[in-house]
Amino acid sequence: MTIFEHEINRRETRSVKWGLMEMIYGIDDATDILPMWVADMDFPAPKAVIDALHERIEHPIFGYSYICEACKTAIQNWLLNRHGWKPQREWMIFHHGVIPAMASVIETFTQQGDRILITPPVYPPFFSLPERLGRQLVESLLVEENGEYKFDFLSFEEQLKQGVKLFILCNPHNPGGIVWSKETLQEIIRLCSKYNTLILSDEIHCDIVFPEHQHIPLASIADNEVDRIITCVAPTKTFNLAGIQAAVTIITDPTKRKKLKEHALAHGQMELSPFAATALQAAYEHGGEWLDELLEVLSSHMNYVIEEVTKAVPGVKIKKPQGTYLLWIDYRETGLSEEVVMDLLLNKGKLALVAGSQYGEVGRGFLRMNVACPRTILEDGVNRFITALT
Repeated sequence: MTIFEHEINRRETRSVKWGLMEMIYGIDDATDILPMWVADMDFPAPKAVIDALHERIEHPIFGYSYICEACKTAIQNWLLNRHGWKPQREWMIFHHGVIPAMASVIETFTQQGDRILITPPVYPPFFSLPERLGRQLVESLLVEENGEYKFDFLSFEEQLKQGVKLFILCNPHNPGGIVWSKETLQEIIRLCSKYNTLILSDEIHCDIVFPEHQHIPLASIADNEVDRIITCVAPTKTFNLAGIQAAVTIITDPTKRKKLKEHALAHGQMELSPFAATALQAAYEHGGEWLDELLEVLSSHMNYVIEEVTKAVPGVKIKKPQGTYLLWIDYRETGLSEEVVMDLLLNKGKLALVAGSQYGEVGRGFLRMNVACPRTILEDGVNRFITALT
């Protein structure tokens, strides 16, 4: 039995995924509900990471910590070997997660009332962060055809024409699982350059891309426009380390880096914890083999869910994603409303998924399912889904 097959009990571990369903779904008792919603995995982190943390914990002093050059080199080598991009160490600023990093970028480079562009359906914080920070959120909807999404560049440019300070890109795309092509990325750069729009590229899912596809870091193809791009990456999605809280913002422009550092000082933001730095370095130095095996498991899991669910539930369609461990399930042809589907899943199937409308109104009629779990849990989830909707 491999580490990806072994069930680990996560209840009573302060797990958001397993311990907060009553609050998230507004139910009295979730002990019989199977969570396949929030984007963390039910797999153990790589052994190299666990061993490194054990070694660090043996040293009994946990004082103020800093990011050493070895950590930066580990990131640099990982991005070069996996994605063909070698960012310089001095370009890196560290944060306690991609979402805090995004908030810092929004606060540093936009003002109250500035227009920020997103492309729904997309990860909910892309909506909530700009709005809570008093920015004006504008949208260019992605176009869906047979389960795949593409940019509507006519709509995209119309929004840019009206004065957009910042565009937030999700690459690979959550929840659609699209790994954007070089041609799409180049057009994004061209248009944002034409209208002098800053780009924040969230690439947290960049490592979870299946072998027939290739993630392209936006900054790696930007040439003379690279200074208008701020890239966010992290080991947390890749190696199931979300609770460790570590992310990297990569900024080629020294003026923008200085401004972000000044923002961090003004908000009292500290360096990463000694545990975050330890886990980050170990993951990027020794996690490659673990990731390769994970991708095989995820691909097999997705094939299984797609085959079983679409065979058993009329009107449900699922397109295998190019990346991420998330399935975007289309149930529009069932004729059921989102409210009815969510009620059936929770109360009949005893299964917790994410309603598509959380990714924008254009996501209504879809569900997001996290398949990063042992096969036994996955099969249980599929049976619950079928039970709920048949």
